[in-house]
Amino acid sequence: MMPGGLSETKPATAEVQQIADEVKPQFESKENRACGRFTAIEYRTQVVAGVNYFIKVQVSDDEYIHLRVFQSLPHENQGPSLVSYQTGKTRDDPLTYF
Repeated sequence: MMPGGLSETKPATAEVQQIADEVKPQFESKENRACGRFTAIEYRTQVVAGVNYFIKVQVSDDEYIHLRVFQSLPHENQGPSLVSYQTGKTRDDPLTYF
């Protein structure tokens, strides 16, 4: 992976699910909706001054969203922050930079 570029798409891990869970309240607040399901499916990363996570999340049987979450460097001691998101995605939509 080149610096600043996106990693290949990988299946979501427990760590990625935890990040998605931590930003779920931020998403729900911005969208003014509650999500019963919030399952990370796959992700890509981008190393910056921290890490951007691009995460595909399943929110219903046939609805997906893409999240861009910034995780600062460990010494900054800050949790993940929801930077941007895209709604209306499908299972087959590729994760791209947004």
